[in-house]
Amino acid sequence: MLFEETINGYLYSTDKDKLQFDVIFNYLSKESYWAQGISREIVNQVIENSVCFGIYHGEEQVGFARVVTDKATFGYLGDVFVLKPHRGKGLSKNLMAFILKHPEFQGFRRWLLLTKDAQSLYSQFGFIKFHAPDRCMELWYPDVYSGDPEKQKIAAKENN
Repeated sequence: MLFEETINGYLYSTDKDKLQFDVIFNYLSKESYWAQGISREIVNQVIENSVCFGIYHGEEQVGFARVVTDKATFGYLGDVFVLKPHRGKGLSKNLMAFILKHPEFQGFRRWLLLTKDAQSLYSQFGFIKFHAPDRCMELWYPDVYSGDPEKQKIAAKENN
């Protein structure tokens, strides 16, 4: 479903044809703390299998986020970023508001996200720490993108 809105001269859109793959790949693989070293192939799969949101200033993509969802009960928000020259202009707040009002995401029982440094942004939209952290579990492979199978195995044993 195409969903778009222009806010303060920036276009927010779910149109995958507008996504600029190199902008997304370069940020995730080189600048993000959570996906360092991710391959082009994996980023392509991520885009293909998620509901993606781009922020555009003219023809330039300046931000991104994606939601993994069943479109009925649950959404996982990930890979949220705004490029440095466009930060401090409220784009992240506008992006969050845009995502949360997406027509296919209404009535979700739960939203989930992971962040190291943006709790203050997400708390403005009602996100809280897990209300029952004792119910949450994960399989975590922090070196999955390293390309070193031995390092991946060691990290998996240490972190699970």
